[in-house]
Amino acid sequence: MDYKEAKHKYIQAWGTLGSNWGINRAMAQIHALLLVSTEPLSAEDVMSELQMSRGNVNMNLRALMDWGIVEKEHKVGERREFFVAGKDVWELARQVSKERRRREIEPILKVLEQVQSVSGDSKDIKEFKKVTGGLKDFSLKVDSILDKFTKSDQNWFVKLLMKL
Repeated sequence: MDYKEAKHKYIQAWGTLGSNWGINRAMAQIHALLLVSTEPLSAEDVMSELQMSRGNVNMNLRALMDWGIVEKEHKVGERREFFVAGKDVWELARQVSKERRRREIEPILKVLEQVQSVSGDSKDIKEFKKVTGGLKDFSLKVDSILDKFTKSDQNWFVKLLMKL
């Protein structure tokens, strides 16, 4: 397999994986391209390489920056903006975990805490509190694991996996 074919296959696979994780396919493909690029790329470079529209590329580059996994770089003498993704896979995993925790776990914990205050002692209310309490306990455990992971180094995580 030549480099161009391998790169295309990787970008497509990363896009599929991203969409399975609930991330926009185009966003994942742009990230994949930036991960394997040896130089920072402009939006035009990304558009050309991935055959995407300017709006799609710009919107997804902003989203990747919001996630903290892509940064903007400026080149002396250039008016265009360039983008680069961090190459450290462990740092990437920590940043994605941190963002998912902030966007998904923390809001549901807030809601589960609020709904636990429902008053009454009917059968329905008892079942509701039991189920939402179990979800809250599980979410707190996931939150704790993600918190430890985002503050850890690679060795801690490998040791944890070996114990499991």
